[in-house]
Amino acid sequence: MIGVTLSYVYNLIDESVPFSTRSTTLERIATVMNIKPEEFEEYKIPQEPILQDESIELLKSIIKDKKISIVTFLKSFPRKKRIEIVDMLRGAYPLPVDFKELKMIGQTLELDNKDIYNIWEDRMKQTLETAGMNLSANSQLVEKMFDCAKKYILNE
Repeated sequence: MIGVTLSYVYNLIDESVPFSTRSTTLERIATVMNIKPEEFEEYKIPQEPILQDESIELLKSIIKDKKISIVTFLKSFPRKKRIEIVDMLRGAYPLPVDFKELKMIGQTLELDNKDIYNIWEDRMKQTLETAGMNLSANSQLVEKMFDCAKKYILNE
């Protein structure tokens, strides 16, 4: 789930290899264990920026509210997708803008299309603002765009 082989994990446990001090690896391990990376004394200051993303915090709260462990949540995804999800949860990547990918995450959490749509709309607005769009000045365009998207998505 963190992008290393099982034999590497066993070697870490047996102390056959030194524990990695690479912050990304420790952050991924901490995310899967649902602890803070700082709990590892080997943890160094992150080398990449951590996003403070409300949508990621919402995702984490939904997981917590549904009393799903991070490991159980991750196991519901294909093996190759798990690292990407771990990286989202640890703040290295934002939630996807792609509705199909967000829907896959939402369905794993047993969210209905309306809830998934609301998360997607917030994420899209965030993306548009980050790209430089003034949502207030373009409110009619934005409203029509999201009305169309909502009709399409909720009538699938």
